[in-house]
Amino acid sequence: MRALVQMIGSESAVASCLHDSKKIIAPAATYPFLLAKVAEKSPLLIVTSSSRSAEDLASELRELHNKVLEFPAWETLPHERLSPRSDTVARRIQTLNELAHSGSALNPIVITPVRGVIHRIIADLAKQPLRYIEQGQEISLSELIKHLTDLAYVRTDLVEKRGEFAVRGGIIDLFLPLTKHPVRIDFFGDEIEELNYFEVSGQRTSEPVIGKLEIFPCRELLLTEEIQVKANDLISKFPAAAEMLDRMAAGISTEGMESLIPLLIKEQETLLDRMPANTEIIFLDEERIRSRAADLLSTNDEFLAASWSNAAVGAVAPVHTGVSTYLAWDELAEKIISLGLNRRSLNSFGSDLSENTDFMAISAIDPLRGDMDQLLAVLGEAVLNNFKVIFTANGHGMVERYAGIFRGADLPVYVVEHLQAKPTAGLIHITTTPITYGFSYPSAQILFITEHDLTGSKSRVKDSDRLPSKRKQSVDPLELKAGDFVVHEQHGIGRYVEMIQR
Repeated sequence: MRALVQMIGSESAVASCLHDSKKIIAPAATYPFLLAKVAEKSPLLIVTSSSRSAEDLASELRELHNKVLEFPAWETLPHERLSPRSDTVARRIQTLNELAHSGSALNPIVITPVRGVIHRIIADLAKQPLRYIEQGQEISLSELIKHLTDLAYVRTDLVEKRGEFAVRGGIIDLFLPLTKHPVRIDFFGDEIEELNYFEVSGQRTSEPVIGKLEIFPCRELLLTEEIQVKANDLISKFPAAAEMLDRMAAGISTEGMESLIPLLIKEQETLLDRMPANTEIIFLDEERIRSRAADLLSTNDEFLAASWSNAAVGAVAPVHTGVSTYLAWDELAEKIISLGLNRRSLNSFGSDLSENTDFMAISAIDPLRGDMDQLLAVLGEAVLNNFKVIFTANGHGMVERYAGIFRGADLPVYVVEHLQAKPTAGLIHITTTPITYGFSYPSAQILFITEHDLTGSKSRVKDSDRLPSKRKQSVDPLELKAGDFVVHEQHGIGRYVEMIQR
């Protein structure tokens, strides 16, 4: 696919747009290719309107660029007494750490939803290098336990969730935020003798850990001695948060303590402050992003007002810090200017005819709605016109199936595992890719079609790389009654008797 990036970027019209235009109008299907081309000259900060679109774009860009980082937004509002998930925090810190300590010459691409770019963060966040564990490393058991506690990991008897650890003799079970499975650390004195993954369900080791594992914090606000002293001083000033502050003063991580960051942390900054000096900021569908930012600010205010209304009838009062955690749109624009960062936008639609706006002569693929005859006709016409044709499927099995169908229609087919070289004109290249949508670029004689354009199926190659999630349509054990029949995953049909805690 990287060959396709070079082919598109070499076109004079595209090269001119990417160099001069502040606003580019092009189909969303071309975004990954255009962004990958721009990233060859400067680091990028890409802002999307939603978290889902940021995740999808990151998956597609990893096919085209070697250094793609995600900076996800919190799932919670800043004033809520809820904490963001540990894996969300870890991904944010991972990105900031890469930006701070990476010495790679390759320009990074950072992708974040608008909620992530307008969110103020702790100024010292991810400024210190991360510690890691690996087999053969010398580190004392007590030192590792203290380090995990300082990073807000929860000590339990049995590890079941991310951010937990358990100690049994010379063994530590640890569930890091960004690993699919927890790891079992077996010590021999002060040396890590064995390091293996294990299953949560059976608690049995499965496979050894290869290489190093970085230990990411589970929270952005860590209870250092300085923070504990500040929390203790604020107890009398904020009675509504007295219970939370009291626990924090004792060094106990508390759900929702991130809502007190403006009171406990003097210096805050944004993701923009962490980007390299020559970074280019690109907004994808800027009008939608602007609208989304306004909605976030109004929603935050509405929820805060509702919290005070509930407090009037006996609910817990919110903690009003007096400082907005989100930047307004005008503040964001001023921040970009003050940092001297370049800014432009990619949009799917537009009617702006100003000098800095360019319309690319590239069109999206019309949905084929499963019509194989129509697909064969489109491909046949492209081959006759000597187009460079690329068709992508969701898996290797589907690649072979489509290759057979195309050969049956007397179309020239070439199956490749990865499209590295420049495609040959008048030939259909079939491969796999996580890129969802295709496009047609007549002036460059390029036709790129995906299986999604044909079927509309949302199944993608990248889905297998997601972290395991909770199963849907599973039985809630709390709803079972003694005598109910159940089907166990391993043991088959049985009768429910009772639930006990081991």
